Amino acid sequence: MANKQAFTPEEWTKILESVVLSGMAVTAADPSGIIGLLKESFASAGMLAKAKSDPGASALVKDVVAEFQTSEGRGMMQEAIKKRFAGASQADISGRSVDALREVSAILDAKAPEDAPVFKAWLRDISTKVANAATEGGFLGFGGEKVSDAEKATLSDIAKALGVAA
Repeated sequence: MANKQAFTPEEWTKILESVVLSGMAVTAADPSGIIGLLKESFASAGMLAKAKSDPGASALVKDVVAEFQTSEGRGMMQEAIKKRFAGASQADISGRSVDALREVSAILDAKAPEDAPVFKAWLRDISTKVANAATEGGFLGFGGEKVSDAEKATLSDIAKALGVAA
């Protein structure tokens, strides 16, 4: 079973980023206003909390969750995200996020092949939870659709990048 020590500091930072980027890709694909943004952010955070309390979560997922609980881990991840999106337009965020997930997929396959499928599925689940958190295109909570076409396309791109079923 892989853990933090299986990765270089740069690889570990990318793995930490992947947790945020898996939700951010979906949110950026079809921004849904401040309320939708909050709902989607809470959905992503809820997946971390769920993993923390899940006795069946993999050691790698547990290490990532533990890292998010430290100010050093959060700071490292925030700096990496700022660097990744420096100068990015709103339209670039989703694509850059998916590209980063593709990188993490390759790192996991190379360094943690036994843990890779479970971790990648967790990232996919985070993005799916975020996509379903807020209604898109409605007015004052009425109308719209649960998952927009742009979000569906991004979910498909994420699944392809991670090499998992959509």
